[in-house]
Amino acid sequence: MLDLLADVWGTLGGDPRELHRIRITGPPEVLPSTFPVTAAGTAAVGASLLAGTRGAPVSLDTRALAVALRSERHVRLDGRPVGSPFDPLSAFHRTADGWLRLHANYPWHRDAALRVLGCGDPADVPAAIAERGSLELEAALHDAGGVGAAVRTEEAWRAHAGPPPPLVRRRVLGDAPPRPAGRPRVLDLTRVIAGPVATRTLAAHGADVLRLDPPDRPEIPLQAYDTLPGKRSALLDLAAHRPVLEELLAGADVVVCGYRPGALEKFGLGPAELAERHPGLVVVTLSAWGHRGPWARRRGFDSIVQAACGIAHAEGADGAPGALPAQLLDHATGYLAAAGALLALAEQRRSGGTHHVRLALAGTAAWLQSLPRRPAGPVAEVDPTPYLVEVAAPAGRLTLAAPPGAVDGTPLGWPDPPPSYGTAAPRW
Repeated sequence: MLDLLADVWGTLGGDPRELHRIRITGPPEVLPSTFPVTAAGTAAVGASLLAGTRGAPVSLDTRALAVALRSERHVRLDGRPVGSPFDPLSAFHRTADGWLRLHANYPWHRDAALRVLGCGDPADVPAAIAERGSLELEAALHDAGGVGAAVRTEEAWRAHAGPPPPLVRRRVLGDAPPRPAGRPRVLDLTRVIAGPVATRTLAAHGADVLRLDPPDRPEIPLQAYDTLPGKRSALLDLAAHRPVLEELLAGADVVVCGYRPGALEKFGLGPAELAERHPGLVVVTLSAWGHRGPWARRRGFDSIVQAACGIAHAEGADGAPGALPAQLLDHATGYLAAAGALLALAEQRRSGGTHHVRLALAGTAAWLQSLPRRPAGPVAEVDPTPYLVEVAAPAGRLTLAAPPGAVDGTPLGWPDPPPSYGTAAPRW
């Protein structure tokens, strides 16, 4: 695991002399898969721990890692489950020529799927999908504003999509003087899991994080509770309140964007535009498919990327596709994004410049697929109890996965404020 961490740390641009500070404990495998999920997760989280600290020894227990990489499964409000992160329609469905993974967690994506399938009753969806071809339905869903992906082999995906995006790319967009040291301000323009995991990790390492969401597209409550600890959450219509957005950008040190390439450019939030208007920023962009290629502007989520790129096929059994034991593409990309942001921020304060860090779930998937595999064996289930924390929030008592890792022997914890969706004012 340390060798993989060293490779990832080097890809991020980290100083190899820092690697001696980290200690990994716990079982070598905690999440069963044909892919090295435990090692990959350890590398991503370990990189964020190294990037978020200066000189202090850090440690990571793989059992805490297993809980953190599935944090959405452990959310409780006053001791009761908040709900499932997946709508019943978000599943693998047989098609006339194979399999399709459908995404219907958000109401607007669910409605688009029902329109495409001509179903008034969700119970009719499996039969309607069974009459359609996988690729034809995949395209129809995209055209209608929905989300789905045909289950492909890795070879079929590469032939279709071309070379994958890199795991992470850091670049300097332009000149700017170094900014003074201090508590960094992070403007969080992300949703779902990968981006919010990145920004909650930045909050755990001391950043002042303000998340903005559109008033007409509410976040799923479970995901809000899971990914908002340590952040303030505000609602803002970017189109109607451009001066407020510009004021927030002017006060930010880091901007994290988690929407499709092109989706935020109309608000002047493309990396080049931000570098011109707000030199000295660290801009982090995360997407599903990368900024180039035939799917660059398509919607995508972890489960959809797994289906399209061949992971679901490789994890399948008895003729049916399968899934990774955690939404690793989301979580690993989030921790890698946090590490990239922290390293870029430190470099900006040393030598200046406007920095851009770019990642994609498809890049993380390709990295995972490039690692050595072996048949999945039995793995003891981790007891999550020691790695959960309770947080007093406005909605009640929240049980959450603790942030993974310890610094100088002290476990990381979630700072204030507790999760409270959309209740903060959009200002620093």
